[in-house]
Amino acid sequence: MGLETAVAPTIHPELLSAFSQDEFNSQVMTTYGRFNLALIKGEGCTVWDTDGKAYLDFVAGIATCTLGHAHPTVIEAVTTQIQTLTHVSNLYYVPVQGELAKWLTDHSCADRVFFCNSGAEANEGAIKLARKYAHTVLNISEPVILTAHASFHGRTLATVTATGQPKYHKNFAPLIPGFHYVPYNDFAAIESAIAELDGRVAAIMLEPLQGEGGVNPGQVEYFQQVRKLCDERGILLILDEVQVGMGRSGKYWGYEQLGIEPDIFTSAKGLGGGIPIGATLCKAHCNVFQPGDHASTYGGNPFVCAVALAVCQTLERENILANVQARGEQLRASLQQLASKYPVISEVRGWGLINGLELQAESNVTAIDVVKTAMQAGLLLVPAGPKVIRFVPPLIVSAAEIDRAVSIIDRVLGAM
Repeated sequence: MGLETAVAPTIHPELLSAFSQDEFNSQVMTTYGRFNLALIKGEGCTVWDTDGKAYLDFVAGIATCTLGHAHPTVIEAVTTQIQTLTHVSNLYYVPVQGELAKWLTDHSCADRVFFCNSGAEANEGAIKLARKYAHTVLNISEPVILTAHASFHGRTLATVTATGQPKYHKNFAPLIPGFHYVPYNDFAAIESAIAELDGRVAAIMLEPLQGEGGVNPGQVEYFQQVRKLCDERGILLILDEVQVGMGRSGKYWGYEQLGIEPDIFTSAKGLGGGIPIGATLCKAHCNVFQPGDHASTYGGNPFVCAVALAVCQTLERENILANVQARGEQLRASLQQLASKYPVISEVRGWGLINGLELQAESNVTAIDVVKTAMQAGLLLVPAGPKVIRFVPPLIVSAAEIDRAVSIIDRVLGAM
């Protein structure tokens, strides 16, 4: 059934009339440049607004709603766990937390997991773990972590400092010391930085594919060179898998696309399928945290872990990675056809179901122009910088929905 004929599931009538943007803006901090759209219902890869209009959702909460909206498995997990036990804190053992940790270690290179609430917190945990490792194992008194230009690691003070984009630093000085930026996919720059910092580099923190930075995939040779260098120098390799992990790349983890294993990596977003959870994962040799070193009140509570475990098990049981691979190839091939048709498109790139359509730099058309016009036509997309349109639908997206999204983009670009 197309969006034009989609019938919205039951929407309580009071929601259709009660929302006021002016009242909302008078109460909520204006930290977001919100689109003129209020969504109140979702099912699968479709969402509905306060007017009852349907949209094909290729944002998925920014690569978060792994199984789409209102997935039966998630509903069952939420309902069962909320009726059983919601929260007890990490003063006690949480059995389902252990089950989730076991699934994650069984399906990755990690040996240990720390649970938190978000990607930024997961990256904070990775930074703290690397710093303690530097002090206690490497004997570095003022450790430095290398990160990449155009990276994005979060909005806390440490993770925004780790983010290699000056626009996110503005007005938040003094930033946290101990970070140094290098160009992405440039191994010579890493070698030069290590030489310049003369024994102070404790870790290199990279995204396997840069999401917010423009959907830039990591180069296999580059990451293999970085891994080899880290092994030779005793430097930790940290991979931020917050956006690309949990199957979005077509593998469970982005590092699998690169033929390497990190010492530490992070997960969030898709891990809970829309329920807030994050995780810092590491190999045994850098598991240096001791009781009291790090903590999170809500991290790994029974509710979030039950839902995340259901998401993980569904990914595996329903072989959703095969769908990610097939639909990703379909989407990239279709976008390449549009690139042949419209000179405004300069490149199509990505892995699995995280893909970017880059517009010509000299063009007057911007990513936000396309996103806004597509939204009016019933397709939700998200920019990744001024010239890149990001496609990150739920991992359950169908072939028909991919075709429909591309058809809308075709019409949008044709009209522009």
